[in-house]
Amino acid sequence: MKLPSLDPSTFSQLLGVVSDVTLVMDPQGVIEDVSTGRDTLASLGCQTWIGRRWIDTVTSESRAKVQEMLLSQGVPEVMRWRHVNHMSPVGNEVALQYVVLPLGGGKLLAMGRDLESLAELQRRLVETQQSMERDYLRLRHIEARYRVLFDTSSEAVLMVDATTQRVLEANVGAQALLKDAGKRLVGRDVRECFEGESQGEVQSLLRMALATGRIEMCAARVAGLPSAWTVSATVFRQEGGAQFLVRLVTRETTAMAHQDPGSSAALSEAMERFPDGWLLTDTTGVIKSVNEEGMALLGLTASSQVVGQNLERWLLRGAVDWGVLNTSLRQQLPVRNFATEVRTLSGMTLPVEVSAVCLARPEPMFAFFVRDMDRRLQGGASVSQSQANPFADLTQLVGRRPIKDIVGETVDTIERMCIEAALELTHNNRASAAEMLGLSRQSLYVKLRRFGMVAEAESDNP
Repeated sequence: MKLPSLDPSTFSQLLGVVSDVTLVMDPQGVIEDVSTGRDTLASLGCQTWIGRRWIDTVTSESRAKVQEMLLSQGVPEVMRWRHVNHMSPVGNEVALQYVVLPLGGGKLLAMGRDLESLAELQRRLVETQQSMERDYLRLRHIEARYRVLFDTSSEAVLMVDATTQRVLEANVGAQALLKDAGKRLVGRDVRECFEGESQGEVQSLLRMALATGRIEMCAARVAGLPSAWTVSATVFRQEGGAQFLVRLVTRETTAMAHQDPGSSAALSEAMERFPDGWLLTDTTGVIKSVNEEGMALLGLTASSQVVGQNLERWLLRGAVDWGVLNTSLRQQLPVRNFATEVRTLSGMTLPVEVSAVCLARPEPMFAFFVRDMDRRLQGGASVSQSQANPFADLTQLVGRRPIKDIVGETVDTIERMCIEAALELTHNNRASAAEMLGLSRQSLYVKLRRFGMVAEAESDNP
């Protein structure tokens, strides 16, 4: 390409356009003239470079690059832009990009471009990259926390696609509740998780939640389970589509959740201060909680002395009493005024009455109320002797009948009363009643026939 000869003014303007700094040097690299095209480079003090070697104005790591450009003497085959750093008078580094061209008379022309704008762009790029990495790490932490909460929730939770109504995710609780040996839970139609008559209710629930955007609830029967569950659904947007968060909880849990927190606290305080002993166990009899009166009854000073132990250990008749209580409670039958004795920590025995119920929770628990009968009898000492002694009328038979007959009749009455009480406590379970009375089953049957109680017992317990 041929260019016409340029006058000095035009040449100077051209240099000002293509470069921010222009250096005119002799063959040894001594700067003879300097021209700057940007005011931002004034901090470099470029005019002070005149008379100095170019290599002395740059930082130590750039000296080799300057030396190479001077040795090339502007040979076109090795001409290329090189990154050079200058040190300003205030100690800051300023980056420039140079190329060296030959001039007439052995002079050299070095043209430099300010890299500050490029450096600023690079800094922004690095900051943006770091910000993205921080956001990504934060999202990873959020996802990890979500996953822990999702999988450790005691409730069964499903993520359901609003369009296909298929299960996208299921936590551990949902997988345990809705397990199906023939199908994977993820990918199934959510309606298949419920009994036929409840599928329409669930379908209406999802439609209502999608239409209102609020949390909607209904009662539905889970497939394979007898009792109804409370199903709640709420909709949210993710990745351009709608999804449902579906929760399944027992009706009892739902009722507890709607209780006034103040009443729950008051109930807990009332149980702790109840004047009778109160214990809470699991279905195997392991004690989970006890109130102060219960500890006092057993002669304990701290709940840690009894929590974790089996209730059977504290009952005088041990397995016999626990068998009677456990049988009734597992059948959801309440136990009322069950007479027995407990063994205290010091080895003493106390007569007590036990009442108990089974608490229907996600994990069934047994609640026991234990009343000290010694204290109750002392409180009722004012009862008349005739009322306290049901056999007081027998004294009137003295002189009318031989003592042998009176004693025999008394023994028969006591035996009959004990058998009736044992059958009532065991809900007519003869095996448990015989064990409670210390009799064999055959001996108990003989006594039942003797007292004419066989037909009566068989009619109650066929």
